[in-house]
Amino acid sequence: MATKRSPSTKQTSPTRSKSKTAAAGAKPSARKKTSSKTKAPKARSGVAKHPHAAAVAELRAFGLTYPEAHTKSPWPGHLDLAVKDKTFAYLSIEGEPLRISCKLPLSGESALSLVFTEPTAYGLGKSGWVTATFKDSEAPPVEFLKAWIDESYRAQAPKTLVKKLPST
Repeated sequence: MATKRSPSTKQTSPTRSKSKTAAAGAKPSARKKTSSKTKAPKARSGVAKHPHAAAVAELRAFGLTYPEAHTKSPWPGHLDLAVKDKTFAYLSIEGEPLRISCKLPLSGESALSLVFTEPTAYGLGKSGWVTATFKDSEAPPVEFLKAWIDESYRAQAPKTLVKKLPST
């Protein structure tokens, strides 16, 4: 979007234009906010963790125990579980309410009858993906969700890796 300039104002660099804007009456705090965003956030001790942080960490650690499983971050704000670069569980990041999506070809239909589930967005629900979302006040059923991760891994992993797992 183009900005209006007076004919007498020359704009030679972004720094110079900011200083002219500040001199013209803009709030100095606007400039400080811009520069503070570029700094790395400081770690704060004593800050309470999200109530689901332990559950998210436990589920992610569980998923990484499978053969050739790894984390994958296809978009900012994601840290999902994958095998051979094929996602088998979309997990929320720490600090957010627990949200997990898994491919459930065997139990998907019954899973969708649960109050905290819905078909996964972006058309994945049509392929058997189910998303569970938990409110801050809800205790997520971690062992139950581990069974989902297991089913999803088995659905997404190459057959040679699935053969290495104990039968269910």
